[in-house]
Amino acid sequence: MKVVNLSDLDGTENDVDHGNWRSRRFVLAKDGVGFSFHDTVLRAGTSTDMWYANHIECVYVYQGNGTLVNRDSGEKFELRPGTMYLLNDHDKHTVIAETDIHTACVFNPPVTGREVHDENGVYPLIVEEPAPSSTDGVTA
Repeated sequence: MKVVNLSDLDGTENDVDHGNWRSRRFVLAKDGVGFSFHDTVLRAGTSTDMWYANHIECVYVYQGNGTLVNRDSGEKFELRPGTMYLLNDHDKHTVIAETDIHTACVFNPPVTGREVHDENGVYPLIVEEPAPSSTDGVTA
């Protein structure tokens, strides 16, 4: 079992700040559960282009307002508390934050925490073996 409070991540290597956004990562590839889970804030007044060519991302907005733009189709979607979006086709997208947008995000395959968006907004695919479980090799 793993229990983490958001504030426990502040200032650690799991607290990633890239200017337009800040992501605190609760679960990463090394946890060995097949996904990563992040709390991400997109900052008010920013526009961020992203494209997860190597990952599927599911995002749940729990605070804030903005717009999600599908860069291929031009479709626009309102982001507000209670909105979920799934980037299941490796969609090129832009998030325009009117206010700080607070989200909970899941990535598959899981990220390692070392990824950085390239010039196209893509995270590289970094494969990491999970850390051994605290119960590995233990018999009762």
